[in-house]
Amino acid sequence: MISLRFTTPLFLFLCLLFINCEAPKKTTNDNMMTVKGRIEGLRKGNLFLQKMEDTLLVNVDSTLVKGTPNFEFKTPIETAEVFYLYLDKEDGDSLNDRILFFGEKGEIEINTLLKTFESSAEITGSKNQELLQEYISFNRKFNDQNLDLMQAFYQAQIARDDKLVDSLQNKIDNLLRRRYLYTINFAANNTDQNIAPYLALTQVFDANLSLLDSIAVKMTPQVRDSKYGQEFVNYLEKRRIQGN
Repeated sequence: MISLRFTTPLFLFLCLLFINCEAPKKTTNDNMMTVKGRIEGLRKGNLFLQKMEDTLLVNVDSTLVKGTPNFEFKTPIETAEVFYLYLDKEDGDSLNDRILFFGEKGEIEINTLLKTFESSAEITGSKNQELLQEYISFNRKFNDQNLDLMQAFYQAQIARDDKLVDSLQNKIDNLLRRRYLYTINFAANNTDQNIAPYLALTQVFDANLSLLDSIAVKMTPQVRDSKYGQEFVNYLEKRRIQGN
């Protein structure tokens, strides 16, 4: 009978080797995002899932849609961020073929029509997307008012009505301040979601530092550690260093 004796270091080494050789654990879907939906009227086209990396729009995934209007993408995601669904139907016009949406872990559903790809999009499954749509709806009203004021402003300039020009300029300036304050308040009231730093970075980045700080100090730790949260905090630090 053969007797085996192990010294303590050798025994520990064999234990570690056994542990490392265990079957790998199955991965979970906790960090996955599924984007699926339907493009009514589409028979054939290349569909791309895109996002911004630094200042470049890159393709995350792509699929050829052929014979069915349904599509599906699966991609890992760490924190909620903006993605784009881009349809290349080779008509020379890409402006109306890209849908912006807030992606996050779980399932996002996007249903739309081929003829009105962007404007007809119905998106569900994302709390940040719901907030983004709410913000866009209110912001559209500001944009419409600003367009009306700008048209009147240019007409007054043509007519050389200086009094009316000054009056309209004041209204335009006041509307801009209202839009900034609305955006900052909207972000400050939703600092538990990633849309808060996103709006701060994309809509009111040149606002007064004290106003932007009112958003930053209220962000939850989870949002602060997110992609947009970290970018926002770093942006504020750079502005403080530059003194503006």
